[in-house]
Amino acid sequence: MLRVRKSSFVSVIPAAMLAVAVLGPTTGIAQEYMIPSGTPANIRNAVGSDARPAEDRARDAGRKPAEVLTLAGLESGDHVIELGSFGNYYTRILLGAVGSSGQVDMIDVPRSEPFGGEGSRALAAASDNATYTLRDYEAGAFPQGADLVFLVLHYHDLQPWGVDMAVLNRAVFDALSPGGRFVVIDHKAEDGSGWRDAESVHRIGAQVIVEEVTAAGFELSVDSDLLANADDDRSGPIFAPGSRGATDRALLVFTKPE
Repeated sequence: MLRVRKSSFVSVIPAAMLAVAVLGPTTGIAQEYMIPSGTPANIRNAVGSDARPAEDRARDAGRKPAEVLTLAGLESGDHVIELGSFGNYYTRILLGAVGSSGQVDMIDVPRSEPFGGEGSRALAAASDNATYTLRDYEAGAFPQGADLVFLVLHYHDLQPWGVDMAVLNRAVFDALSPGGRFVVIDHKAEDGSGWRDAESVHRIGAQVIVEEVTAAGFELSVDSDLLANADDDRSGPIFAPGSRGATDRALLVFTKPE
């Protein structure tokens, strides 16, 4: 089920669109990924690009990037901020989808440096429309006037890493233009568990994300089960055999009011 709240950017969604860990190859997702026929051209071309690494493409069936980015309303020319870029799975797609007239700013906290700082710096150096910054999320404003902020499979890490989530969510709100969207994807924990399992098994209660982000001024515009997996009991480690790349994930799109 897809629940769409008040938001103009998701007012028309093709019917076809409704039907892991951050690093390392996924397991348990063997089916071929087919880009839905209703996918906008900029997203279709970026996801289907032969320039994407084979390892990234092998993850597509489990991550459904074309559907996710269509729900996010990503357009050519958009300015995107990606928080937690390590691995660069989404970075490469975002760069292709926004095109040469768009911009992708990768911003990571210093603790993530060992997981992907080298790769993100190399990608930024090779791309005219990308930047990479390593900084504390509470250390001042993010780039302003963004259309979209992405935080994928990383929200659950941040409070255990010492990030003040209220400060972060407000900084994201301030960085976005009116009508801009904040996309959060994360591994679901048991309902009502909040932050309890974030550090131990890298899962988080979806409701606490909604509560914290809307407290910053956002409206929840999309709450989708596109990345749901009913076979995941949401209690075990995300790295366990059979779980990596196949967790039950929240897909939330928040909108800054116009």
